[in-house]
Amino acid sequence: MTTPATRRRENTRARLLDAAAQVFAKVGLDGASVEAVCERAGFTRGAFYSNFESKDELFLTLAASVGEERVTAVRARVEEMAADGALAEGCDPVALVREVMDAGGDDRLGVMLHSEIRIRALRDEAFGSAYLAQEREMVRSIAQIITDIAEVGLFRLRVPAEAAARMLMIVWEGMTVRGAMAGQDAGQLRHSGGEELGRLVQLLIAE
Repeated sequence: MTTPATRRRENTRARLLDAAAQVFAKVGLDGASVEAVCERAGFTRGAFYSNFESKDELFLTLAASVGEERVTAVRARVEEMAADGALAEGCDPVALVREVMDAGGDDRLGVMLHSEIRIRALRDEAFGSAYLAQEREMVRSIAQIITDIAEVGLFRLRVPAEAAARMLMIVWEGMTVRGAMAGQDAGQLRHSGGEELGRLVQLLIAE
């Protein structure tokens, strides 16, 4: 049972994460100080440090939250399509991937956040290790979705599910970064990313 103290803590963390996203959108990762995040959220530094050890932890948590929202949106769309009978034998897996990815939660802010966090990870070995651990969890989540779909009997992969998940994630991230550079909005980012993933899926599926 969730206690009032637990709910307050969860609310505080959620407000700090929301504030961090807003501050980041304005000034980027380096400019988003703990003080600026606290001011935006309406909390003291004490409240911040009772929830996060550092700004690095805050932004890694925010990046994980963005990633989890993406995977949750994709899984929800897959489940919805399964309930509607769209995952029946004979369906086009390429079209399936494109439709699933169009339902994702990616936007320019998420693309920018992950891009700056990767730069930070390149400069700091400890931060990089934490980021890679987080990324491995994301790959496992995507691999599970791929495995669940494959087990329905729709297709057979040429490579293990985790390898496929990693390739799909790399291509998706590359396309959304380039789309963001080109000024695409959230819908366009998802569509162009989905188109490219569809082409990759054609290579990953065994005849």
